[in-house]
Amino acid sequence: MSLLPIFVKLRDRLVVVVGGGPVAEGKIEGLFAAEARVRVVAPRVTRAIARWITQGKVEWRAKTFAPTDLDGAYLVIAATSAPGVNKAVFSEADARGILCNAVDDIEHCHFYYGSVVQRGDLQIAISTNGKSPALAQRLRLLLEKQFGPEYELWVEWLGAAREQLRAGRGSAISRKALLHHIASQPMLDRFLQAARRKRDEQGAA
Repeated sequence: MSLLPIFVKLRDRLVVVVGGGPVAEGKIEGLFAAEARVRVVAPRVTRAIARWITQGKVEWRAKTFAPTDLDGAYLVIAATSAPGVNKAVFSEADARGILCNAVDDIEHCHFYYGSVVQRGDLQIAISTNGKSPALAQRLRLLLEKQFGPEYELWVEWLGAAREQLRAGRGSAISRKALLHHIASQPMLDRFLQAARRKRDEQGAA
């Protein structure tokens, strides 16, 4: 099966997580990073989830899953230890046209979670279509070494340079060529050298 890799903006969108165990806890942490609104449906929750509920960061429906729990949802994550419940969540989401991910259940997923290397606005996602999360995680560790923290600052600089070029004169072709040039490895090397010099100068001051 071929997939279209995309990044979804979830800020202020409601994501329903069915399940209150450690797996659900891990998914919720990622949703916080994406600034999503989170609704948890589960009779019981972990201590961490309970703390988030107390802090008002999570809406909790302390009950077993029912179709109405998906009202207003943008995405759904089925993260229970009961395959039958996960299947029911997927079926209801599918009927409503809501994308659903049933954790560790390839047949009941509209989308998969990739392993992600994140350096600020730079995000590199690895997916095996749900077949080997372990391989995706191993590749993520390799890429984290290849793309270090310095890429976060470089991407910020590239973004600012792009905006300046777009506001200036010149043809679209020349701007495109210049944008490719400043995103090259030699330009990264120059950027890092300049950053090191600036850091050394600040340290000597």
